[in-house]
Amino acid sequence: QVQLVESGGGLVQAGDSLALSCGASGRTFDNYGVGWFRQAPGKEREFVAALSWNGYSTRYVDSVQGRFTISRDNAQNTVYLQMNSLKPEDTAVYYCAATDIRLVVTTTGEYDYWGQGTQVTVSS
Repeated sequence: QVQLVESGGGLVQAGDSLALSCGASGRTFDNYGVGWFRQAPGKEREFVAALSWNGYSTRYVDSVQGRFTISRDNAQNTVYLQMNSLKPEDTAVYYCAATDIRLVVTTTGEYDYWGQGTQVTVSS
């Protein structure tokens, strides 16, 4: 089992930056692929970014490409999502997730472990 806890959400203005963190505990974290997802009110949870177990491969949804960066520190059992140039449409609850699949994974059904989520609100 892996337990995930997100932090770093908040209320910011359009154009600002925000950094999310996701701390992991339980089994050895560096064997897992990781990802960030988000869910806005009334919408389905959507893929945002993913990172392979070794940090060498990444994938982003088109809407955040060039603005968001996913990274990990396996020694610290932590995954990060740096969000720059935030837009009101980025407003959502952000979830981190981990999967036994060590490669980049973009689908929610492939993830085994989820955090509780952290709210990000971007005002215009």
